[in-house]
Amino acid sequence: MHGEKTIYTSEWMNLGLVDVEVPGHERFDHHVVRFPRPAAGTVIHDPDRGVLLLWRHRFISDTWGWELPAGGVDPGETLEEAAIREAIEEAGWRPDALRHLITYQPINGSVDQRFAIFMANTAVEVGPPTDASEAERIEWVPLDRLRDEIRAGRVTDGMSLTGLLWMFNFELTPS
Repeated sequence: MHGEKTIYTSEWMNLGLVDVEVPGHERFDHHVVRFPRPAAGTVIHDPDRGVLLLWRHRFISDTWGWELPAGGVDPGETLEEAAIREAIEEAGWRPDALRHLITYQPINGSVDQRFAIFMANTAVEVGPPTDASEAERIEWVPLDRLRDEIRAGRVTDGMSLTGLLWMFNFELTPS
C-alpha cells in the first residue's frame, strides 16, 4: 500500500481509494469500503420451538427474507453486549449464556467489516421489540421448516446464513 484517500465518509461507513502494488502486477487504485464498527448477531435456538428469526424487507436488494437479530456494535460495547441488545431491540427476547461461534469478514477483498456470531440455547421474552421497524414479524421457526426456508432461498442474508449453517453443521451434529 502506497497510501489511501477518502472519497466519502459517514458515521456508517467510509469509501476509500487505496494506491496499491501487488507483487507481480502493476500499481493500481482499489476501492475499499471501511466500517468503523463491527456487527454482532445471535442464533437463538430453542430445542422445542426452533430458531428465533425476523421476517424483513431489505430495500437495498428489494428482497424479503428471514434473518437473525443482529446489528452494529455501539461505542464502548462488547460484541456480546451488542448481540444481546440487538436481540432485545429487534425481537423482544434476551438471549442467555452466549457462546461465540465465529467471527468473519464477508467480503475481505473490498470491505473490512467484521461479523461476530453467537449462539444461545435459552432466551427470555422481555416484551415487544423496542425497534418495531426492524421486522414485519418475529417467529420461532422449527428446524425442519428452517431447512426448507434456506433451500427455498428465503434466507439470503450472509450473516444469517453463516450462523444458521454453522449451527446445523457444527452445533446440532453429534461429534
